[in-house]
Amino acid sequence: MEMKDEIRIEAPRARVYDALNDPDILKQSIPGCEELIKHSDTELEAKVTLKIGPVKAKFGGNVTLDKSNAPDRFSLTGEGSGGVAGFAKGGADVELEEDGDATILRYTAKADVGGKIAQLGSRLISSTANRLAGQFFNKFKETVEAAN
Repeated sequence: MEMKDEIRIEAPRARVYDALNDPDILKQSIPGCEELIKHSDTELEAKVTLKIGPVKAKFGGNVTLDKSNAPDRFSLTGEGSGGVAGFAKGGADVELEEDGDATILRYTAKADVGGKIAQLGSRLISSTANRLAGQFFNKFKETVEAAN
């Protein structure tokens, strides 16, 4: 499945970029995130509990950042296991564009799930993924703008 969206954040691009690399801000923004550990500038480890339809699962996984085109663009890939619930893997391309004193954040994300979660049906998974992405970016926007 693929998701695309954009959000306007009332903060300079440098601040938005720094926030996207701040484990504390990311942990606050990721729905269900219990732990986020930064192993290096490009490696993170996360523990997240999510409810997708009737299935509640605790995922543990790793995220790798590609900052070769930063701060204008960067990408991330990750994969996690939810034990008997299944697995999730995917990635996102993020673009940050200056818009006066604000920043337009655009993303394109792809995700793939397997196991028990995949049996729930693509419509439920897709709507849940879109809802979680929306929650993340709304919380991220609030957190970054509050720091202004």
